[in-house]
Amino acid sequence: MTVAPSLAPALQRRDLGRVDYAATYAAMQRFTAEREAHTPDELWLCEHPPVFTQGLAGKPEHLLAPGDIPVVSTNRGGQVTYHGPGQVVAYPLIDLQRAGYYVKAYVYRLEEAVIRTLTHFGVTGHRVAGAPGIYVRLSDPFDHAALTGPRPGGDPFAGLGKISALGIKVHRHCTYHGLALNVAMDLEPYSRINPCGHPGLRTVDLSTIGVTTDTATVAEVLSQELARRLTP
Repeated sequence: MTVAPSLAPALQRRDLGRVDYAATYAAMQRFTAEREAHTPDELWLCEHPPVFTQGLAGKPEHLLAPGDIPVVSTNRGGQVTYHGPGQVVAYPLIDLQRAGYYVKAYVYRLEEAVIRTLTHFGVTGHRVAGAPGIYVRLSDPFDHAALTGPRPGGDPFAGLGKISALGIKVHRHCTYHGLALNVAMDLEPYSRINPCGHPGLRTVDLSTIGVTTDTATVAEVLSQELARRLTP
C-alpha cells in the first residue's frame, strides 16, 4: 500500500494496488467501526482480481453462471456486479455528518465525479433515473446531447451501456464501499450475470468505446474529481 499526499485537508488518498476483494471489504468495515470523530476521511483506490459481489438485496437469479469466479456477499446496496483487472475501484470513507451533506447528495456527488472524469476523456456520461451508476450512448459515446424523453420501447437502457457501477453502505453516518469505473477490461464475465439486476444490460469500458488510456491515468483524474466534490 502506498500513501499519496492528501488530496484535500480532510481526504487522505491511499493507493492499494491490486488487492483481494474480501480482505479489502473487511478492512473498510474495520476502518469504519474504529474511526472516531476526528479520524480523517480517506479515499482508497484499487483494482481487484476477478470477483462477483452481491448486494444486500441481491437476488440469486441475477447470478447466471459464475463458473470459476468467486462470489462474495456484501452489505452494500444494489444487486450483483463484477470487479476485475482493468477497472478503477474507488472507496470513499467519508463522515457525512462532518461533511455536511446527506446520502442522496453523496450519491449525486459520486456520479458527478464519474461524469466529469469521463468528460476529461471526451466521453459523455449519463444518469438513468432509479438505476445508480453512469451510462454512455453506445452509438456515439462522444455525443454531448442530453438524454431526453422516454427511451425507445419503454426500455430505460435502450441504446445505453453501463460504464460505472455504484454501491454504498452508510454506518453511523460514515460511508464505505463506493464505485467502479471500467477502463480496459475483459468484459466476458458480465455475460455471466444480469449486471446490477438488469437482464440484457450491456456493460462497456473506455477501451470498448474507443478511448485509449490506462487505469493509473483514470485513477488520477477520478481521485481529483472525487476530492473536489466530497470534501467540505
